[in-house]
Formats: sequence, structure tokens, C-alpha cells
Amino acid sequence: MSKRLIDLFAGCGGMSLGFQNAGFDVLVAYDNWQPAIDIYSRNFNHPIHKKDLSKEDISDELTGMAPDIIIGGPPCQDFSIAGKRDFEGKRANLTLIYGNIIQTVRPRWFVMENVYNIEKSPVFEQVLQIFKNAGYGITKHVWDASYMGVPQMRKRYFVIGRQNTHDDFLLQDLEKNLSKEPMTLANYLGNNQLDTEFYYMHPRSYARRAIFSVNEPSATIRGVNRPMPNNYTCHPADKTKDLARVRSLTSKERSFIQTFPEAFMFVGAKTDIEQAIGNAVPVKMAEYIGRAILNYMQQYD
Repeated sequence: MSKRLIDLFAGCGGMSLGFQNAGFDVLVAYDNWQPAIDIYSRNFNHPIHKKDLSKEDISDELTGMAPDIIIGGPPCQDFSIAGKRDFEGKRANLTLIYGNIIQTVRPRWFVMENVYNIEKSPVFEQVLQIFKNAGYGITKHVWDASYMGVPQMRKRYFVIGRQNTHDDFLLQDLEKNLSKEPMTLANYLGNNQLDTEFYYMHPRSYARRAIFSVNEPSATIRGVNRPMPNNYTCHPADKTKDLARVRSLTSKERSFIQTFPEAFMFVGAKTDIEQAIGNAVPVKMAEYIGRAILNYMQQYD
């Protein structure tokens, strides 16, 4: 059975690695941010090409490779609760470009990943219509990564398409293997525990807590990693008020929370590494999605 995959908007490789671990053959990846490309190149044997898909049409190039599946997470800041929700911005247009690529290339399968509130965007309805017009049955849902083996509360929206099938075709398969309890950091790390029970994660605002325990899932990993301020005032929900027992996480530890393996190499400036880690799809989340698709392929394709 052919499992040829192309990854668009690949970033540093979370989706690629997850689907590769699930059993797919990644042919090539594309991205437009050089720091992420540098990291990706250090960790995979297949190529990654630098392309600005808002300016370059690569549909013919992709068609020539005859992929069975195209995956991708068009840059999401315009939909993100962390941003200003510019639903008509350049990045929103990249979502439509992704849809048009799928419509032109017509792989048997596709996966589009994005932030959980993308449904509120009029662009989302447009891209769904593109997929439907191209003959895809659609499974779409918001999942929390902590129920897919990731020690992190991270909600992501997935749209999964398969040619010539009914909607929600994969929903039951994806739901049935979710864990009953969220993954904690302590359970995920096993014997490779942190040397602290409590750690600091810089919040979007100090109206939110910033101190977490390894005995719970972490908050969503973002693209910034700042130290705890010397004058930090505890939030009522912080897991400890004893700040002497709290430290910030290293970049490598943050990559573990995104379920990158120990051997995965991060290169470049620290701020770029933090951004690449925060932007990534958790590897185990992508692997979970990939395994469900592969199982379905083996039964019906």
C-alpha cells in the first residue's frame, strides 16, 4: 500500500515526524521560515524546500510526485486567540491557498491542522467548500493533545479529507482510542523526570496562573520562554507559593512537552528555537492522527 506524504507549512517538523512514526513515507516538506527549515534539515533525510506559497504555485510540482496524502498547518496567527484575529489577513489567505492546492493536486487524503477557533473565520467556510467541491468527505473536530499522549493542554482543530466518502468517516476511529485521563508531565517523562516538581511558564497575562506541577498536563507551549520575574506575585491558582521550589524550563524540556524525542536537534538562535517549538504540532498528536488514518487506509483503500 502506497503511503507517500507531502508536508506543507512544515515548520520544524512536528507533523512530519509524527506521521513518519505512524508509518508514512515523507517525500518532501515545504516552509518559508529559514530558522525552522534549518532545524528540519538537521533531523530528516528527505528534503525541505523554502517556498513562499503566497507567491509561488507549486501545484504542478506536487502533482508530479503523486502523493497519497498532503498534510499541513497553514500559519495560524490570524485565527489565534493570542493574536488579533485578522480573519482576512495574509495568513488567512494561506489557508485558502492550501485548499486550492488540495483541489488541484487531488491527493487521496489530506490533513489540515489549525487553532481550535478557526471555525469562527469566514475563510474556514470558504476552504471547507473548496474541499467539498473537490469531492472530499470531511472529518473535522477539535481535539486536546493531552488525550493523545501529549503532556500538554493544547486544543487543535483538524480537518481530515478522503476522496469520495461520507462526512465524519474517521470520527469514531479517532475518538475510540483517546485516553480517559489527560497525560501528565510526570507520567510522560517516566524515568527521565525533571529535577523540580514545579515550573514557571510565562502566561499571556498575569490574570492567569504561571506555576505548574509535573503532576498535571502543562499549559499550551507558546513561542516565548521567559524567566520568572524577580518580583513575581503568585496567582491564587499557582501550584505552589514557595518560589524557591520553582524554575523555568529549558528549551529542550519544552520540546519534550511537545513530544519531540531526545535525539531531535534544535539549532539556531534561542528565540528562533523557542518560536519553532511553540509553533509545532506535538509529535505524538500527529502520530495519533496518522495511525488512525493508516488503519483506515489498510481497511478501505
